[in-house]
Amino acid sequence: LTEFPPSWSLPKVIPNGLVILSSFFVGSAVRNFSPFQFSTEPSDTLAVRGALTLLNCSVHSEFPAKIEWKKDGSFLSLASDDRRQVLADSSLLISSVVHSKHNKPDEGVYQCVATIDSLGTMISRTARLSVAGLPRYLSQPEAASVRVGDSHVLNCEVNPDLVSFIRWEQNKEPVELDQRVFTLPSGALVISNATEADAGLYRCVIDNAGPTKTSEEAEIQILPESGEERTLEFLLEPQQVSKVVGESVLLPCVVTGYPTAYVTWMHKDQLIDKGRFEVLGGGSLQIFNLTEEDAGSYSCMADNVNGSIEAQTVLALKASPQFLKKPANIYAHEATDITFECEVTGSPAPTIKWVKNGDAVIPSDYFKIIKEQNLLVLGLVKSDEGFYQCLAENDAGNVQSSAQLIILDQGSAGPTPSAPRDVVASLVSTRFIKLTWRLPAEPHGDDVTYSVYYSLEGNNRERIVNTSRPGEMQVTIQNLMPDTKYSFRVVAHNRNGPGESSAPLRVATQPEVQVPGPAPNLQAVVTSPSTVSLSWDMPLTGNGEIQNYKIYYMEKGMDSEQDLDVSTLSYTMTGLKKFTEYSFRVVAYNKHGPGVSTEDISVRTYCDVPSAPPQNMTFEVLNSKSIMVRWQPPPADAQNGEIIGYKIRYRKGTRKSEAFFLYFSGLQRGTEYMLRVSAITVNGTGPATDWTTAETFESDLDETTVPDVPSSLHVRPLVNSIVVSWTPPENQDIVVRGYTIGYGIGSPHAQTIKVDYKQRYYTIENLNPSSHYVITLKAFNNVGEGIPVYESAITRPQSVPDPLPMLPPVGVQASVLSHDTIKVTWADNSLPKNQKITDARYYTVRWKTNIPANTKFKVANTTTLTHTVTGLKPNTLYEFSVMVTKGRRTSTWSMTAHGTTFETIPSSAPKDVTVVSKEGRPRTIIVNWQPPSEANGKITGYIIYYSTDVNAEVHDWVIEPVVGNRLTHQIQELTLDTTYYFKIQARNSKGMGPMSDAAQFRTPKGKPAHSWKTDMSMSGTGDNHILVIVIIVSVGAFTIILVVVGAFLCTRRTTTQQKKKRAACKSTNGSHKYKGNSKDLKPPDLWIHHERLELKPIDKSPEPNPVMTDTPIPRTSQDITPVDGSMDPMLQRRNSYRGHESEDSMSTLAGRRGMRPKMMMPFDAQPPHAVVITESVRNTPSADLLPPSGQPSCTTDLSETDISYHSSATEEEPAFTTPIAHIRPTHPLKSFAVPAIPAYPMYDSAALPSTPLLSQTGPHSVKTASIGTLGRTRTPMPVIVPSAPDVSESSRLHEDAGSNYETDELTEEMAHLEGLMKDLNAITTA
Repeated sequence: LTEFPPSWSLPKVIPNGLVILSSFFVGSAVRNFSPFQFSTEPSDTLAVRGALTLLNCSVHSEFPAKIEWKKDGSFLSLASDDRRQVLADSSLLISSVVHSKHNKPDEGVYQCVATIDSLGTMISRTARLSVAGLPRYLSQPEAASVRVGDSHVLNCEVNPDLVSFIRWEQNKEPVELDQRVFTLPSGALVISNATEADAGLYRCVIDNAGPTKTSEEAEIQILPESGEERTLEFLLEPQQVSKVVGESVLLPCVVTGYPTAYVTWMHKDQLIDKGRFEVLGGGSLQIFNLTEEDAGSYSCMADNVNGSIEAQTVLALKASPQFLKKPANIYAHEATDITFECEVTGSPAPTIKWVKNGDAVIPSDYFKIIKEQNLLVLGLVKSDEGFYQCLAENDAGNVQSSAQLIILDQGSAGPTPSAPRDVVASLVSTRFIKLTWRLPAEPHGDDVTYSVYYSLEGNNRERIVNTSRPGEMQVTIQNLMPDTKYSFRVVAHNRNGPGESSAPLRVATQPEVQVPGPAPNLQAVVTSPSTVSLSWDMPLTGNGEIQNYKIYYMEKGMDSEQDLDVSTLSYTMTGLKKFTEYSFRVVAYNKHGPGVSTEDISVRTYCDVPSAPPQNMTFEVLNSKSIMVRWQPPPADAQNGEIIGYKIRYRKGTRKSEAFFLYFSGLQRGTEYMLRVSAITVNGTGPATDWTTAETFESDLDETTVPDVPSSLHVRPLVNSIVVSWTPPENQDIVVRGYTIGYGIGSPHAQTIKVDYKQRYYTIENLNPSSHYVITLKAFNNVGEGIPVYESAITRPQSVPDPLPMLPPVGVQASVLSHDTIKVTWADNSLPKNQKITDARYYTVRWKTNIPANTKFKVANTTTLTHTVTGLKPNTLYEFSVMVTKGRRTSTWSMTAHGTTFETIPSSAPKDVTVVSKEGRPRTIIVNWQPPSEANGKITGYIIYYSTDVNAEVHDWVIEPVVGNRLTHQIQELTLDTTYYFKIQARNSKGMGPMSDAAQFRTPKGKPAHSWKTDMSMSGTGDNHILVIVIIVSVGAFTIILVVVGAFLCTRRTTTQQKKKRAACKSTNGSHKYKGNSKDLKPPDLWIHHERLELKPIDKSPEPNPVMTDTPIPRTSQDITPVDGSMDPMLQRRNSYRGHESEDSMSTLAGRRGMRPKMMMPFDAQPPHAVVITESVRNTPSADLLPPSGQPSCTTDLSETDISYHSSATEEEPAFTTPIAHIRPTHPLKSFAVPAIPAYPMYDSAALPSTPLLSQTGPHSVKTASIGTLGRTRTPMPVIVPSAPDVSESSRLHEDAGSNYETDELTEEMAHLEGLMKDLNAITTA
């Protein structure tokens, strides 16, 4: 962010480091950025001892700047120095440079430092001051005799730092320099194409470096040319040189010999054109204004009619640093984060360092270098104001650029918000914390934004994170350290500015999973060209047993790692590529997963002899005695080391060359030579190319003009080809290097073919039958193409194809290239040995996978012997076969080849993600899922993400790793009554797949409101006892009412038919007997038909935890703690309140499921019997209330559908269940039933027969029921009804005879009963 007027809004920094503007600044003026920069900076200087020298420096600023100078990083004290002084323009003047062997006070690196007191400090780029040594000649010019037209070099070797002071004199007069006579960078004088005027006495003069010093004189004599042949040789060869982009360079190449040689230059095997290139003296190459493209190899080739010679060199280029992006001025508030950007280019890559107010910035927790160039400042404080400079340096130079940081003061012009309320950490992970809060009590505005300030506990430098939009009251702080305490506070902002801060909240991040540390002492030793031995030590912090190690390795230049598992502390890698650089790293695994990786180490396998011959070998017959051979190196993966030379074999011996082309001169005329080339490494010679035949000319022919027209041209058409034959031009004195054949339908320029000069016929293939073709033939040489000759022909019509089938391809191979690509190769026995395809045949490749079994083949056509199949499925086995087609002839399918594609990251997410609560632990959930449908490999683990905000960024979600292929995972310590979102991501050996859709789950509420009853039963306080007594009295009153009403109703029944229909419940020696006819059964008289009701028995469940029928509650939610029959009745009654923990109660589970539990009244599963009521009621709990274990119980399930009756005579192990009632919470008395009470054992009456509906977990167990009213649920409360005394069957029947009553009387009594129940319900509710 650069300058902006004071009326602009204030900048803030969001977490990604960008500076943004928010909340208008009111109340004070914003300071403007001050112009402060160097207009001139010092540069490298070569000084002469005793002379004065000047280092320039000037500053542009609106305030006066104090100028100081540094030498070698230390400030110069110039107050009492009469030799060095700072001039008015800030330059440093050294009036007399001091320099001796043991005293060099002036030589070094200088830097200009400018300071403005109220703003800051800046430093200039560095400049090196070198002092020239005493002039001395290391070698003197030597006298020589030079032939007219020849070249000569006069050497003058002096101190390297004095080369720039050299000049030459001829006969004590300055030599006039031009393109024929010039000096080299070494100081040597080159005289080319010598003339008689060049004769004289030459000397080398060192001038302007102190006293003038001259060398000895050397006499150059000019001799006439004798005409004798002299062998070509280099007087001066080009040497390897390094230059800076933008400079000029001179590559010397001076040749002597007769006849005079013609010199040509090549750059990267390309002939050099003119332009920025200039050849001096007929041989030396000068390049102006160098660019990066000019770097590389250069070859100087000199040849005449007697032979040729060549010299090579390499030009290396450097580029001084250049800014692609300079740091910009920034406004910011305290506690914000800012980033100064700096992007630099150069060669070699520049190093970056940052300076603040003249002092180097040392990276720390709050000053970080990111992306190797940018400076990130975290948690700004007022002292961070000033000037920041980016300094870039490499071997070619150094540059600097500066930017100013201004810290703005907070200002306000109206009421600001109060402190945000209830700041809490809602989500705490290892490296991030999510904070939430509530609106301030006094926001003073609508668009309220928030800033969260945080710091390490005990550290005063705070950092800030702002909310992303107004009104948002949560934020996630990232990039925290594990197991570390932080302090957080929140400040609200309105249009008037920031308000009050909340109280500090101190939170500690969670510790990270205890995974192994890095394996120390990783070593890689190369043992052969294809093997590397690795070894390492056990991690110092294993955090448990180390299960295995994984070695990751990668070939340099590749973008994907390979890995393998080992269980030892060493391993030998085999099958590696020769002379190839590999990087290795090791990761230890324990039960928690992968640990910390080691640092990468790189080694290069040993070199070996090349495994392939040079490529593209060609030759060119230059004349009757010379042949030029050209080639390219073997393929890079077959070189197996650095190619140090080539071995060329031909009929008369062996030669070596380091070039990619070579002249063979001095050969015999008109002779055939056989040549082949092989590459050489330090390990030996590789395979050679095939023998190639070349024949020298009979005589040296003329090549100054193009060849004449060929003397004849004949054509013979066939069906798909035309045979062309010809004779050479009649003039045999002009060189012919080959012939160009052009042909096409109606035009000869559609296709072009070049053939050798010795060839006299050629067959043009792959033509269309019955077509008119025009053919042209031209001879050519190095000058160009000659005059063409034309002919035309019509191909023959198509004949009947050969019915014989083609041979199928053989040797089909499938090479796996990647996770979706396989390369198929094959050979064709119907082709020549070189497998060259010259006809119109094509190949059909088909492939398929066997999964699923009915997969169809896919096919593709190709005209080559290879085909790359793409779009395959990862980690899948494919089979391939090939068929060849030529015209109407086809072959059968070849034998199949198989290949399995590599693995890749999963392309689909895990399926069927479900979340359930763990029984008995409401803060724990279990996540279940199914593997992804497209795993693309073996699944090695999953990552579970969960968060309370489904729209949060991925890095804000808590991560739970799952190792292996497990499909379930348990997450603990969640917050109660909170909605969580879960996503799952699968991983295999190649990486992570996509995330699943978010699965939503809300944890159950905390301890329910009705759990106070359970607490009261466990509490010893007086209040709890009072509540227990009130409940007991209420239950007793309820029971008395039921008994009285029941007794009253039973006495009204009079008819004998009704007695028969209500059979007595009787059990003798464990057998069950029923009286009356089952088809005459009817509901008990106390059943109230206010709704359609259904009376069903609850089937006995074989599981230890029975499930009541027709209920949505899971099995585990019905588990009730058994009550021992030997327990004290009061304690047993208390325990009947308890069940399991409160979160497992029915009402809590109903809250989880989003529905109310169904209320039920369990009774004995038996046909309806007469309700036996005793006239004496026991209101005081005692042991007599509990029947013995051998007493059967009667239980009935009540639901709100049709009424049905079920009887069971199955004999079960006798068990006693206290009668309980489940009432559906629709109306307090909408459905009500009184179960039949088994008789006490103290009376001699037969027990009522029954079959227990619920198998109990022990001899005695109690099922609790949930009694509630509309809109509220309560804890289970048993309803215990006292038993009646035993009465004989005849007595009961007699009693029933007088118990008949009319319908209106029953309605009246039931209305009275409903009133009593309302009163009882009001008491229990209170």
